[in-house]
Amino acid sequence: MKNILLLTDFSENAKNAIRYALQLLKNDVCEFHLLYVHKTSTFSSDDLISSAKTSIYESIVKKPKEKLKLLVEEFQNKNDKHTFHTIVDFDSFTASINQIITQKKIELVVIGSNGVTGAKEVIFGSNTINVIRKVNCTTLVVPEGFKFRHPKELLLPLSLNDSFSGENLNVLLTFIDTYKSGLHVLRIADEEEKVSFNVNDVNDISGLLESRAYTYSFISHVPIHFAIDCYIQTNAIDITALFVQKENFIDRFFEGSITTDISNTIRVPLLVIHR
Repeated sequence: MKNILLLTDFSENAKNAIRYALQLLKNDVCEFHLLYVHKTSTFSSDDLISSAKTSIYESIVKKPKEKLKLLVEEFQNKNDKHTFHTIVDFDSFTASINQIITQKKIELVVIGSNGVTGAKEVIFGSNTINVIRKVNCTTLVVPEGFKFRHPKELLLPLSLNDSFSGENLNVLLTFIDTYKSGLHVLRIADEEEKVSFNVNDVNDISGLLESRAYTYSFISHVPIHFAIDCYIQTNAIDITALFVQKENFIDRFFEGSITTDISNTIRVPLLVIHR
């Protein structure tokens, strides 16, 4: 049984990410945990007035609990392999997620990304990047409006210093074996790096992949985010995977775009695998 954490702010974008996850995991027995993190800044005067008859806590959680219940009712009868639980929390966003990951033994976090655009900046804008950087769990980021399609082709971009080994490789291989995904390895030397192509790179990767088919490409003197975006546009890529470590590649991936908004950088779902 898999334990999956679904993050929601009750937006259509969050619901779309949930739909994608349910489709992706339709053949797996899963416990889905729907989490809503209530910001103290969103407490209304109505919440406090209604607390005259009940506790402040009960007043504040009433509305999100009702909304979570409606979400469960919408999704729970579509697959008998899936069961749902709801959680309302008041901690900081990433602290709450990390706590639930430990408590519920979460294997995958699912989040939508609609970018930072004025009134739309709710949970899934810049906070998406905080989840990627501060939550040490495999995370699936679904772009706004992206409709599910089977992940037939997976792109794995690597910097010159990224190693193709360890536990992150095991997570990736499990994914491509499960979905029979074709693997595209894109080794990138961006315009700030001194190019030093390792002639043994292809053989090393081939040995680790064993008999699995893959496509290998090397590109230099191109910004990382631009190289990835161009590759996705010119190849039939259904999902991108990133190996994340402290700083380095993931930071340059985001800093290269006009804003720190991840939705300007990805066109397909992003599977973030931590080292």
